[in-house]
Amino acid sequence: MADAAKAARSTSSRFSIESLIALLAIVAIVMHLVMRYALRVSGDVRGTPTYELPLIAALLIGGLPLVAGLARNLLRRQFSSDLLAGISIVTSVILGEYLAGTLVVLMLSGGEALESYAVRNASSVLNGLARRVPSVAHVKRDGDMSDVALDEVAVGDTVVIFPHEISPVDGTVIEGHGSMDESYLTGEPYVMSKVPGSSVLSGAINAESALTIRADRRAIDSRYAKIMQVMRESEQRRPKLRRLGDQLGAVYTPVAVGIALAAWAATGDPIRFLSVLVVATPCPLLIAIPVAIIGSISLAARRGIIIKDPAILEKIGTCRIAMFDKTGTLTYGQPKLTEIVAAEGVDSGQVLSLVGSLERYSRHPLAAAVIESAKTRSAPLRDAQEVSERPGEGLRGVVDGKRIQVTSRRGFTAQHPDETDRLPPLAGGMECVVLIDEGYAATFHFRDEPREDGVPFISHLARKHRFERVMLISGDRESEVRYLADKVGIKEVHAGQSPEQKLALVREATKHANTVFLGDGINDAPALTAATVGIAFGQGSDITTEAAGAVILDSSLARVDELMHIGHRMRTIALQSAVGGMVLSVVGMLFAAAGYLPPVAGAITQEAIDVFAVVNALRVAIKPKALTDY
Repeated sequence: MADAAKAARSTSSRFSIESLIALLAIVAIVMHLVMRYALRVSGDVRGTPTYELPLIAALLIGGLPLVAGLARNLLRRQFSSDLLAGISIVTSVILGEYLAGTLVVLMLSGGEALESYAVRNASSVLNGLARRVPSVAHVKRDGDMSDVALDEVAVGDTVVIFPHEISPVDGTVIEGHGSMDESYLTGEPYVMSKVPGSSVLSGAINAESALTIRADRRAIDSRYAKIMQVMRESEQRRPKLRRLGDQLGAVYTPVAVGIALAAWAATGDPIRFLSVLVVATPCPLLIAIPVAIIGSISLAARRGIIIKDPAILEKIGTCRIAMFDKTGTLTYGQPKLTEIVAAEGVDSGQVLSLVGSLERYSRHPLAAAVIESAKTRSAPLRDAQEVSERPGEGLRGVVDGKRIQVTSRRGFTAQHPDETDRLPPLAGGMECVVLIDEGYAATFHFRDEPREDGVPFISHLARKHRFERVMLISGDRESEVRYLADKVGIKEVHAGQSPEQKLALVREATKHANTVFLGDGINDAPALTAATVGIAFGQGSDITTEAAGAVILDSSLARVDELMHIGHRMRTIALQSAVGGMVLSVVGMLFAAAGYLPPVAGAITQEAIDVFAVVNALRVAIKPKALTDY
């Protein structure tokens, strides 16, 4: 988390330095013009007119770093658009055209400051997360409580969270009863009740009661830190489209130098050479591409889409195979309790009351279904005395003195291999098995219905986005997967697939065409990584969101469609800015080669072209009237 804050400060610092260089260039130009034309300052310093001194100072401070970078690039045989700027500055100094050289410095620093400003604005989500991070934690050690730096909190430490404070680490409640708002982290508008045994997410906001927790992870390994890392990576990764900008610059640079050399050779006037290079300087132009990328990331973030890998914005429009996991993607991920099959002599209403009381402390997908059913059937919900939900053990707790366990059919069979005949036959949908005081009590059946917009979304993929295949891949039983496929209109179905089998299917499909895979479970992580574009629904799993290139926070198919349109729009606008600006620059170079644009006028002309290109790129962050087409 500290790294994220440093990254945000680094971006701000970079913006400040570039802004200062641009400001220095402006001040130098203004001083030069005032001294030369308003005050008509005379005199010189070692043969250099006094009114040129501010320009020389600006060139030394702003131009030297650029020339040094140019020298490094030349040694590495890297020829980018900066080469033109560096040659322009060096040539202007050699020919005594200090005003033109300073204008080039202003162009470069101003353009880079504009990029940093765009990055900083697009980083508002990351900055907002960073501002929410508490700097200290209230830690109890040897009976005494003290505030320690967040990085000093160790696994196993006892941490007190006061009312209305933000949880500094992931942990487990050991004392206290209360509730916490986790909506900022999960995207779900719920306040979760907390009792001893409940898990707590870093970044969650505590309610009215103080809670004492045991730290389960260090701050740097917490859920909150990982979400911030996702946002930071989205800004730091350099996508293929930016490399396309470098390739355009590599072609453009020799063309510009060739025109400049031809103009010099034809006229014998080195000023023509300088004029052409000043007009050709395209650094802010090429900045338009990353500005478009950052703007698209910002637009996506405002729509509830976190772009982890910006390269997917370019790739998603080229995908021709769509692959879907079932639960939580084409279904709501909100199963409904459809039936309670109680053991002989057991009251189903009482079982529902006990299980619902325990499920209030769980984030399991079936928990909300049980609670909703209990409320609908007026089954009373009570406080739990103990809660435990360890991986592989199901949900355990104590309610009204009874020990409750909610597990799977497989888990029950492992614990009671001689009592499997007590379980009802397998049925369509999902199920869980309830034990009360170690004895079998009931089986709950659930059904997760398809999303209402599933049919129009699936049907429009071929018409609007040129998808050639749509596949449903799930680890669920064949009957359940077929039920969903028939509902939404998918013909290619792969049921009962393990994570390894999902991965093999994605790899095979990706050999033939670019693929999009949508999933929301840990078992989807390998497939998300192998697909050309991996899209994770929700923040249900750290592993899943780390594997995906984009995360849809509110698990909406409409957001997936928006992501496709944002990617197409980004590529279109970025190329408009790059290619359009370069064409205008070539026209300007021809005018300069013909003698119609001297160096200073050429610099002003190029500045206008660059501003046009960058402003055009900035419009990508403005939400159009519609981002969906189904």
